[in-house]
Amino acid sequence: MDKQRLTLAVLTVLPLVMACGSDTGSASVTSEVSGVHWKVDSVTVDGTTRRAPADAALRIREDGTAVGNYGCNEFGAKAAFTDHRVELTNARQTLMACEPARMAFERNFAATLTDHSLTVETKGDGLTLTTHDGDRIRLTKEKDAPLYGTKWTITALGADGTAASLPQKQQTSTYLTFDKKSGNVTGRLGCNHVNAKATVRDGHITLGAPSTTRMMCDTSLMHTERSLLRLFDGTATYRLDHQTLTLTSANGESAKAVAER
Repeated sequence: MDKQRLTLAVLTVLPLVMACGSDTGSASVTSEVSGVHWKVDSVTVDGTTRRAPADAALRIREDGTAVGNYGCNEFGAKAAFTDHRVELTNARQTLMACEPARMAFERNFAATLTDHSLTVETKGDGLTLTTHDGDRIRLTKEKDAPLYGTKWTITALGADGTAASLPQKQQTSTYLTFDKKSGNVTGRLGCNHVNAKATVRDGHITLGAPSTTRMMCDTSLMHTERSLLRLFDGTATYRLDHQTLTLTSANGESAKAVAER
């Protein structure tokens, strides 16, 4: 597990200053792009294309603010549309360090997305944002993931206001799935499989005592497993934001997960 810490920055909500006039083209682009959760597929800079991590996303709200994830860190910004173009400025982000590949993608995505006037092109469920120099971001429209029946891949764990991302190789073996009919949660904690009762009510999930297999794995996997087990046999608040699920226990233990794609 990555030991570097997360320091949350304030994501400032900034109002959109609307331009006067009757730019019907701009209004059309705004309606097509705003209010949609866009999954980032790739970023191309100087002719080199990098595939996006699962977390990378963008949503431009109707109030003229933009929020999303660069691939590691969450961000917020001001968004303004003019004549088939959009510009994101005054960006603020969290300060979490992830594995090198994620951070390399994040640097390219953030530099391409913000403080540029980007040409907006939509086609079906796809969106392409292109800079004056030809660098581009490709995105795809996504529907919200339901809590039940979704395989939630754990991507980060936290405690006492700090969080650390899981290495990519651990994420394939660390996940939870909630079943509404049985009222159970099943999954894998990095090493062992788990099964427990799960009662969902009023923004909270009460996880019962976990039943697990008894394999032994390497130290990092067992550390991840022990951290996740502290969420069980208690009640955690949950926040579902499109394709992201966050669980936070009363003692400050937290887990962030994304819907498997």
